[in-house]
Order: sequence, then C-alpha cells, then structure tokens
Amino acid sequence: MAWDLEECISRAQKRELLPENYIKELCAKAKEVLVQEGNVREVQAPVTIVGDVHGQFYDLLEIFRIGGFCPNTNYVFLGDYVDRGYYSVETITLLMCLKLRYPDRVTLVRGNHESRTVTQTYGFYTECLEKYGSANVWSYFTDLFDYLVLAVVISDSILCVHGGLSPSLHTLDQIRVIDRFREIPHDGPMADLVWSDPFQSSKLDDSGGFAISPRGAGYVFGEDITRRFLEINSLGHICRAHQLCMEGYQILFDDMLSTVWSAPNYCYRVGNMASVLEVGPNLERFFNVFSACPEDQRHPDGTKPKETYESWLQDLLLDENDKKRQDFQKTFDSVSQTLALDVNDVGLVSEFSVSKASLDRVFKAYLKICIY
Repeated sequence: MAWDLEECISRAQKRELLPENYIKELCAKAKEVLVQEGNVREVQAPVTIVGDVHGQFYDLLEIFRIGGFCPNTNYVFLGDYVDRGYYSVETITLLMCLKLRYPDRVTLVRGNHESRTVTQTYGFYTECLEKYGSANVWSYFTDLFDYLVLAVVISDSILCVHGGLSPSLHTLDQIRVIDRFREIPHDGPMADLVWSDPFQSSKLDDSGGFAISPRGAGYVFGEDITRRFLEINSLGHICRAHQLCMEGYQILFDDMLSTVWSAPNYCYRVGNMASVLEVGPNLERFFNVFSACPEDQRHPDGTKPKETYESWLQDLLLDENDKKRQDFQKTFDSVSQTLALDVNDVGLVSEFSVSKASLDRVFKAYLKICIY
C-alpha cells in the first residue's frame, strides 16, 4: 500500500481531508475486501447497530465515544453515511478506513443515499467538488458503494437492512442471489431493501400487507408481512434505519421490528435524539440514546460551512411560526405550476427572500425535504 493506513485513520479521526490519491487507493483496497462479502453478511453478537449518520461527523465520533472504538466494539452500520450533513466526505472516509483496518469488526450496509443519483441531489456530490475541486473523489466513493452488502443477520436471529421488506423477497436466499454490484435501480427487490418503510395500519394488513410508498420508491408494509417473513426465515427480529425517530428509536409490531436513528439534531436543526442499538451476547437489545454534540465541538475551528437552499428551507419548514410556513406554501402552490423544476441544482442562500429565478430550485428542495 502506498500509504500508511494507521496514519490515515489518525488523520481521518481529526477530520483531515486525505489527498485524492489516498482516497483512490482506499476505495480500491476496500473493494477487494467488500467483494468477498455476500449480500447477506453473518455477524455474531455482541454487536452495536448504527442507523443513519448523514455526514454528521462529530456525532459519529460521539457514537464511538459512547459505544467504544474499533476493534473493541463490533459495529454494523445500516447505511446513509453521506448527504445532508456538512462532513460527508470525512464521515465516509473514516468509516472506510476502519472497514479496511478491521474488516471483521465493521460491517457497512448500503442505504438509499449510497447512490450516484441521490448523492448528486442531496449534497455529497457538491461537497466533493468544493473540497477537492473535481468529481473524482465522488466517483471513487460512489463506485465503492456498489460493493456494500444489502443485509446482515446477527446470530441467526436479527435481520438488519437499511429500509425494509419487499413483495419480491420472501427468503434470505432470495436476497443472497441479487446482483448488488451496480447502481441502485428505481424499483425491484434491491430498491425495496433500501427504500421501504414499516407502517402501522389495520387497513394495510387487510389489503395484503404492502402498499406503494409515498417516497416514490419501495413500499410500506405492515405487521402481517413482518411476522410472515420472520417465520419463514426462522428469525426473531428486524432492525432497520431510514426513518427519523424523534426519540432516537421506535419499536413496532409487538417488538418484531425496530428502527434505529443515529443522527441527533438531524440537519443541525430538528432537535431529535439519536441512538445505537446494542445487542448483547444473549441477543438482549438495548437502545443507547444520545443527543447531539455541543456546537463548539461541532465546529472546533470556529468556521461553519455555508448553508444550501435545502438547509435554509429546512429552517423555514420547521419554524414554529405557522403563518410563515403557510405563506410559503401559498407561494409554492401558485408558482410551482409555471416553473420548470431543476432536480439536481442546489444553490446558496443567505436570507429568506429569494429571486424568482431561484424559486425553481427552492421548490424542488421543498419537495425533497418532504419526501426523502
């Protein structure tokens, strides 16, 4: 190896950007490790399960502080490492360094944001351009994302996926034969694993257990589907991420399924708690809940990254002033029909007033926040 991995880990822990040629080497070596792992990786308890991180680097460090650093703790990460947060590059760099150093103690599952299409819209692509001056680093990482596993089974009992179940998948063996080494498709079983959500509704169970997801990809599924999948595969529980939980976690369907969310104060403004799920040697489950690290620790160098339209709009939509939200909704309703919406472009804004020429991007950001 042309570089020292221990040095890279040390630098990555300090949020130092590694040179582009180091990232290229890192991703090439990580592919060699990941290609040897099956779609469904077997992991033995005890293990700590981590949900969405979304580029919140200092909250990732907090996870290691409360849960233990590798290799002392065995980790399963459930995807969505990038986008939204300020430090997606640094977050995925550290995780890949740890995967390469401790391949049997770090498992990285693919989330819906480990995708070329999604990262071009939600921040990672732009962040790579700003920090490296080209899209090369983005290409190295998104090519690597194609190698991430789709699911984990802990001690033959707990299934871990990013999103949820699929009407096309009834057994673990069906997951094992998916061709995962590609971009996440728009539909089909691979897409369902990273996009689907559980949903509590007697009507959903009465109608067969699956319904089209409002996200535009994947499905929502109910208790009957969950129970059936567990019974067919002799499993006891499903753990997944993908959905914000204000308390840091959620338990559904008579303890058959749980959601773990690991990005506290999501997007630096939601105010939610976060958690990791600690699975003990006897498969006992404990949600270790934590809050966001203090602001002075989040930006220790005294600088704060620029806000995007999306982050500005998130502030607006979460503002307690209902009239402000209602006024924006009226503007959205009246203008959105006449503007060609730009799907990929996200600009910068410093105040609440925006020009008409910018509204196409603002309205698209509005839709993205509501749906994704």
